[in-house]
Amino acid sequence: MKFTCEKSALFSAISVASRTVAAKSPLPAIEGVLFQAGNSLQLTGFNLETAITVSTEADISRTGQCVMPAKLIADIVRRLPEGPVSMDVDENYKVTIKAGRAKFTISALSAEDYPELPDVENRNSVTMPQSKLREMIGGVIFAVAENQNRPVFTGCLFEVEENRFSVVAVDGFRLARRSYRPEGQMTPMHFVVPAVALKEVEKILTDDGDVTFTLGPKHILFSMGNAVLICRLLEGDFLDWRKVVPQDSPIRLTANVADLASSVDRVGLMVMEKVKSPMRCLFKENEVVFRTVTTIGAAEDQCAIAGNGEELEIGFNCRYLADALRAVPTEEVCLELKNGLSPIVLTPVTEDDDFSYMVLPVRLPSST
Repeated sequence: MKFTCEKSALFSAISVASRTVAAKSPLPAIEGVLFQAGNSLQLTGFNLETAITVSTEADISRTGQCVMPAKLIADIVRRLPEGPVSMDVDENYKVTIKAGRAKFTISALSAEDYPELPDVENRNSVTMPQSKLREMIGGVIFAVAENQNRPVFTGCLFEVEENRFSVVAVDGFRLARRSYRPEGQMTPMHFVVPAVALKEVEKILTDDGDVTFTLGPKHILFSMGNAVLICRLLEGDFLDWRKVVPQDSPIRLTANVADLASSVDRVGLMVMEKVKSPMRCLFKENEVVFRTVTTIGAAEDQCAIAGNGEELEIGFNCRYLADALRAVPTEEVCLELKNGLSPIVLTPVTEDDDFSYMVLPVRLPSST
């Protein structure tokens, strides 16, 4: 294998492919990046759960493939001078790297030792703008469960209906949903994608072009620009979000998202990792009062709202409410409330948007 590639393009491809390289494995090959020189130069990282393949332009004078140590090749290319980089791999898998006056010789592995990537049959696929999927992932990923008690909740539900696509995350204390209505009809399907893979998808997505995700029997494939990501799906029954989000809340208030988030952040200064306390929210007529008292101090703030909260007092985990407000994509939001033991639900003010964020309440102490 022999090729020449611009340093910036080569280093970018190595950086993206390396994100799914196994740190330590009984299989030495998956601790490296698979280089494949054919019609184009392709680099792959694969940890047996998630794979990323990146294509980049290169002048290929001899086709071939090999596996190079991920960290070493990244460190070498990062430090090379700007301009073209040439790599020549001989039959003994000795790699000669040249750029400017710099020259390196390292050892590679045979590509025969590299495991085959999962084959995702083209059963059902959805195409949408990259910017829209990135926005949807970023709008729910914070609500994914971190513990492994229910592995299915460490991922996000992709729910495709005929005319709506939704991404949902839950962790037992909150729920986040973002939906998108594309033009034309889609084939209904639903599956759960690991959050760790979606975070990589989010990093790769750009503001330009489309992304297509294709569902296989046990894997999902994301094709975006010059990169492809394949990951194993999570198994198990995901929460039926329609049954847990209240639909008949009698109290509906409207608030400015930025003002509400600022008040919550200020009051939250008294809440720290080692000093936890619920935030009291008193919903009045055209005003909500936030209070918190901890061993380090107390804080109170007010925020204007539209509507009558009927003096409803309810407690929330400050961080959970702040996270939900930061994820709301609109300037105004509707607050739906029922009673002191029911969750708050943040929904759009108009029908032009489609999202919901639910935060469960926290039991308040009897005294303020």
